[in-house]
Amino acid sequence: MLDATDHAIPFHDRADAGRRLAERLQRYANRADVLVLGLPRGGVPVAYEVAKALNARLDVCLVRKLGVPTHEELALGAIASGGVRVLNDDVVNGLEISAQMIDAIAAKELQELQRRDRAYRGDRPQPKIRDRTVILVDDGIATGATMRAAVSVIKPQQPARLIVAAPVAAPPICEELSREVDEVVCVAMPEALRAIGFWYEDFSQTSDEDVRQLLASQL
Repeated sequence: MLDATDHAIPFHDRADAGRRLAERLQRYANRADVLVLGLPRGGVPVAYEVAKALNARLDVCLVRKLGVPTHEELALGAIASGGVRVLNDDVVNGLEISAQMIDAIAAKELQELQRRDRAYRGDRPQPKIRDRTVILVDDGIATGATMRAAVSVIKPQQPARLIVAAPVAAPPICEELSREVDEVVCVAMPEALRAIGFWYEDFSQTSDEDVRQLLASQL
């Protein structure tokens, strides 16, 4: 199921985007089973606003984009905890990226994934997923590799319902994701997506400390 509209964009910043995304998720408000998971780092400020509006618990789903060398914003794939690796075959094949290069990039990003796990979670246990309604949130979905990696981590844990939510996303990727999850919710799905940052007036980088503070405020 797809839920999207194209009104009133761009967004001012991630907080504004999160509040507007939350408007489209109000049917999940004030339910004890709802868990909102932000994709660090940029997805966490968006997820924070969603969780606050829905009166739901906030946590993180740790995934890491695999950027194309010399063009880091373009994702050739993504990795997540538990050995999950998702590749964007169109990018890999189109740029003739070798398996050896992918392995080297993945090894480097795995170190960062582990560092973020320690930095953001510390001693806190992983949230319970089974039989809960889980909303995966990012600040935008372009190639979909990062979100598909997140889905690959969460889906085997048997949530009662799995929702992908983002302020802005590419329509073809949303169609693909809608076949993997129960629902995809977006504020906007422009045909000419360009870069995610194009749809924000303020797309400044989210820091590790920002993520820690937002998570701590929800505990």
